[in-house]
Amino acid sequence: MAPRRSVLYMPGANERALEKAKTLPADALILDLEDAVSPDAKEAARERVCAAIASGDYGPREVAIRINGIDTEWHDADLRAAAQAGPAAVVVPKVNSARDVMTIERALELNGAPEYTTIWAMLETPVAMLRAEEIAAASERLSVLVMGTNDLAKELHAEPAAGRAPLVAGLSLSLLAARAAGKQILDGVYNEVQDLAGFEAEATQARQFGFDGKTLIHPGQIEPCNRVFAPSDEAIAHARKVIDAFESARAKGDAVVTVDGRMVENLHVAEAQRILDLADAIAAK
Repeated sequence: MAPRRSVLYMPGANERALEKAKTLPADALILDLEDAVSPDAKEAARERVCAAIASGDYGPREVAIRINGIDTEWHDADLRAAAQAGPAAVVVPKVNSARDVMTIERALELNGAPEYTTIWAMLETPVAMLRAEEIAAASERLSVLVMGTNDLAKELHAEPAAGRAPLVAGLSLSLLAARAAGKQILDGVYNEVQDLAGFEAEATQARQFGFDGKTLIHPGQIEPCNRVFAPSDEAIAHARKVIDAFESARAKGDAVVTVDGRMVENLHVAEAQRILDLADAIAAK
């Protein structure tokens, strides 16, 4: 299990930012060639990002490259360079169909991408929400869905609202698709970088929905994000209690298991084990 609680976008054209990223406690980094890079800086950013990947200086952090979208003039060159650089993943904006995923997969193979380089598909449009299931199941190489909530809100003509009400349907469809296909899924960014209370509230909502983590646009968001998406001490203690009680009852031949007055079934044991596995994976980082 790879913890992806905090996944920070870093501008690929900014050498200072790429250097700083080596010291940040994010679980994963996305070195960005798309939104954070102006058209006249695309080629230089591509070279800089690929060199950063080749350096191996990012320690245990998972490092991905976000390339430009399929319908842009930079896409093919980005994809070739990323495949050859061999990041942990290639993040593809505005994936709208299973065909998009399969096209990316073939291009990675043709350009010599190592097997460990997976695809992270960004879901950012109404059509992507409606096709989320087919996108998530399109390839074994696709490992993560990434919500592009800013673009989705724009496409919907949505206004800011409490609890992200206009986006809940899309978030839920994408989450269902990810879980049905056995993929991880990351929530979109929170734009108000100075509003850490608001950020934490949105991250907590995402965790309650079932997201594995959240994409970030500022280093100041890393600490609250790591905390929110990590199992609490209480959750870890309860998970151990559930597993111990279940194993003890099974050894005695008891058919009914209760913990703190609640019946425990196999599904509760599986969730308890997931919590412990996640805690162990975080501790191992």
